[in-house]
Amino acid sequence: MTLPLIPPMLARAGKLPPTAQDARWAYETKQDGQRVVAYLEGDGSVLLRARSAENITGAYPELRPLGSVLGTTPAVLDGEVLALDERGRADFQLLQSRMGLAHAPGRAARQAASVPVHLVLFDVLHLGGQDLTGLPYARRRGQLERLGLDGPFWSTPAALVGNGDQALRATREHGLEGLVCKRLDSVYEPGVRSRAWIKIRNMHSEDVVVGGWLAGRGRLSGLPGAVLVGQRAAGRLRYVGSVGTGWSEAERAQLARLLGSAATDVCPFDPVPPVAGAHWVVPRLVGEVRYSTRTRAGMLRQPSWLRLRPDLTPEESSADIPEDPAPPTS
Repeated sequence: MTLPLIPPMLARAGKLPPTAQDARWAYETKQDGQRVVAYLEGDGSVLLRARSAENITGAYPELRPLGSVLGTTPAVLDGEVLALDERGRADFQLLQSRMGLAHAPGRAARQAASVPVHLVLFDVLHLGGQDLTGLPYARRRGQLERLGLDGPFWSTPAALVGNGDQALRATREHGLEGLVCKRLDSVYEPGVRSRAWIKIRNMHSEDVVVGGWLAGRGRLSGLPGAVLVGQRAAGRLRYVGSVGTGWSEAERAQLARLLGSAATDVCPFDPVPPVAGAHWVVPRLVGEVRYSTRTRAGMLRQPSWLRLRPDLTPEESSADIPEDPAPPTS
């Protein structure tokens, strides 16, 4: 690849900008999919890389024609791959059937026929040999829109400047995941979780790393009754709670297999939580959980399981939790 490798810029969780600053921000719908950076060499090819920098091009064969839409002009584009339900809304569970097939072209082609994906493009980082990351968002966005990238499996949805309250309300009314607020004068910060981008979820949910589990009882004998989860903070995996609800029977069985293959005698949490009967695992599984609030110690209240996140690495589960929280209790 001759184009520069550019890790995607990330947003911080937060609230709407103050009303007095509203006109300085653009608002985009937060998409529930897999983040990708697309590299168009200008020779008809396209390379898709996930947040982890893994080459996932083979998983999405329907996106290959994107490589020729700009002719001989090379480009690096930022976006999100979605799988849409019957109402046209992003459905991550549908997308999971497409992920992990980068090295299985036959299966990827069959899945593309039944569950096609759609690439939403929202930034341009490199174009025609020019690095655009140092330009303000407003100029990059203008460049992107002038490219006219709207096709059968990709599009460039509009961004709304100002009217953040209206934009957030619209996402809630339409059952969408949330909103991303981007400062109009912000440069693109590769690989940085920047305060210039703010993500607002319409539900409290976060990514966590599974570090252990507790055995189920009764009909759940032999299966995990709960998983013990943590998040990265200050270079450590900090325990933030146990999650025992939210799975279907099939999902619980799948999780049991994954946990069994990751067993270890070493607790991955620092400090070690006082959880009786815990089975520890190598902390490589990432999941998303929904919860009501956090305690002052950073623990999740009333957490429930949403889904596995095979598109994320454990290092990406950082969180703003206290530096030295009170010792967790079982």
